[in-house]
Parts: sequence; structure tokens; C-alpha cells
Amino acid sequence: MDFLSDKRFLDGIHGYERQLAKLLALLLAAVVGLATVFLFLDTGAKVISLQVNWFDGGLIKLLDRLLLIFIALEVLQNITAYLRDQVVQIELVLLTALTAVARKVIVLPPGTDYKPQLMVGFGAISVGLAVAYWLVRNARTNGEQGESST
Repeated sequence: MDFLSDKRFLDGIHGYERQLAKLLALLLAAVVGLATVFLFLDTGAKVISLQVNWFDGGLIKLLDRLLLIFIALEVLQNITAYLRDQVVQIELVLLTALTAVARKVIVLPPGTDYKPQLMVGFGAISVGLAVAYWLVRNARTNGEQGESST
């Protein structure tokens, strides 16, 4: 009954997690690649045909799609960092979250500035994520300094 031991069971679960993370990384890489190609082709076609007024919302849509691809790349980095180090790197997760919040703020539709609750919410989320990132980074930096002085 060795196959029911805790160590073998946990090894099996760990192997399953790693294979699933690899599969998700491949899927996300394919999606990011295709999204990039489609963004390039769509934007190129609009530039060539002069079909879009970039100053009437077209540029915001382009930035939205571009930032979304960057966020997906950051998530892919999170997955590959997990596969490499076998831990979730909280700094990367916080930076991805900050990028996602920044994207939402950048692409807010006109007239949103008249919704003070929304602005306060985005401000609170941004400050909270920035403080969390600073605390994690500061703790890591202090931990590395403590290790090097011993």
C-alpha cells in the first residue's frame, strides 16, 4: 500500500499541478501570440485605409487591447516563474494587478470622472496594491540584507 502514502500522493498532486501549469502556459502563449497578430493586422488595416479617427476613441481602444496583451504576458511570466521556482511570486502578481488597474483607469470612458465613488475606488485599489508591493519588496530586500550580513 505504498502508493497510498502521503509522500507519493503529494508527489502525484505536485506533478499534476506542474503539468497543468505547463498546459495553461502553452494555451496562454498561443492566445497572446494570436492576439498580437490580430492586433497588428487590425491596426495595420485601419492605418492603411485611414478608417479610424484615432482621436475619437480609436486610440483608447488600441491602448486597451495593447495593455490587455501586456497583462496576459505578465500572467504568462507568473506561470513560468511558478514552474521555475515552484512558488507563486507575490511581487509579480501585485505588479500584474497594478497593470490591470492602470489599464482600467487609462481606458475609462468619457464622463466617468463625474462618478466620484468609482474614482475613489480606483484610487484606493491603486494605493492598496502599491503599498502591498512596497511592503513585499521591502521585506524581501531587508531579508536579503539580513542573510548577507550573517
